Amino acid sequence: MTAGTLSRSERIARLNDGARQAMGLACVAVATEGFRALPQADQSRVRELVETYDAFTPDNDPYGERDFGAIYKGSDGRWTTSYPAQGKAVEKVFWKIDAYDRDLRFGSEDPANPAVTRRVLTIMPASEY
Repeated sequence: MTAGTLSRSERIARLNDGARQAMGLACVAVATEGFRALPQADQSRVRELVETYDAFTPDNDPYGERDFGAIYKGSDGRWTTSYPAQGKAVEKVFWKIDAYDRDLRFGSEDPANPAVTRRVLTIMPASEY
């Protein structure tokens, strides 16, 4: 499928994938104070999981734009993109991508067009959402 035949949602999804996979290069990356308070090893693992995130479902990605996800820390201390099967998640981190105009002042008039859009990827504990 060529870029000209992709749906608007798929064009946005591919741009969002690129933003996640090249945080800070293909987008502005923001980590909230709560996320920065996590141990450095946890921050690194969560960033890695955001970059490789592929746990999209119709429930967590209803528009098919791949702009939001959750990362969970289980009682075993391991971070995962799946809700821990055993017990509860000890911590939950969200990431989200927002599309702004090139000056980062307003929402983008066309998130499917990279010429008029800058993406901002924010990582935060769920408690800060």
